[in-house]
Amino acid sequence: MPPDALTPDRILEATEEVLRRYGPAKATVVDVARALGVSHGSVYRHFPSKAALREAVTARWLERSEIALADVAAGSGPAPQRLGAWLESLFEAKRHKAGDDPELFATYMVLVGEHSEVVDRHVTTLVGQLTQVIEDGVARGEFAAGGPAAEPARAARAVWDATGRFHDPAYAADWASDDIRPAFEAIRALVLTGLGASA
Repeated sequence: MPPDALTPDRILEATEEVLRRYGPAKATVVDVARALGVSHGSVYRHFPSKAALREAVTARWLERSEIALADVAAGSGPAPQRLGAWLESLFEAKRHKAGDDPELFATYMVLVGEHSEVVDRHVTTLVGQLTQVIEDGVARGEFAAGGPAAEPARAARAVWDATGRFHDPAYAADWASDDIRPAFEAIRALVLTGLGASA
């Protein structure tokens, strides 16, 4: 591969494949370099250490959700509908990641545990999106200004915490159960009611 063809994105894509094949305990930078047909020094020119590479892979994985959810949060529809759709999108994204590629999901859970700062930034970003929707709903009179939505940032964090069963990987084993969909819908309705969503 020509040196100019080696980009951080190419390296991260190859790293995902290597992690899927070998798992986080056995995957090495040499394996990534071999998959790309380059020297491991070429990989290190973009990522100075194995830890930096693994952190970048984790951040990239989490950012995919952030981008998709940002579009939902910034939509033009009523805030209660956007909030409900945002929670639905987050839940479905997590379910698909866990169910469609369980090996890579398990690998990412290991990486997420290693890079708590990356996870903290991710949660801050998503709670910020929730805050944006709630603020908009209050401004448009779609959420009750005198209730919990009066403090949008606090309300957003409460929504995040209340819906944890549907996005926290600690609950991934529950996501395939028969009762998870009704449970999700009940919590989503409760959240919207609690924010004083207008009909």
